[in-house]
Amino acid sequence: MKTLLSSRPVLWFLFLFNLVVAAAAPFAVDGTQGVVTGVGMGAVSLGAGAALLRGQAQRQHG
Repeated sequence: MKTLLSSRPVLWFLFLFNLVVAAAAPFAVDGTQGVVTGVGMGAVSLGAGAALLRGQAQRQHG
């Protein structure tokens, strides 16, 4: 499962999908729940983006 989740296509999907949901959640869901959903999805998106950048840096130096 770890190899699947760390593959580039899956990381790109996680990054882009969660970024879109994080941006739309406060408008689609009212109140605190929308804000918390946006923050949570944004954190997942940032994690996937960081993994993409870390993988790119390793390929350039390795």
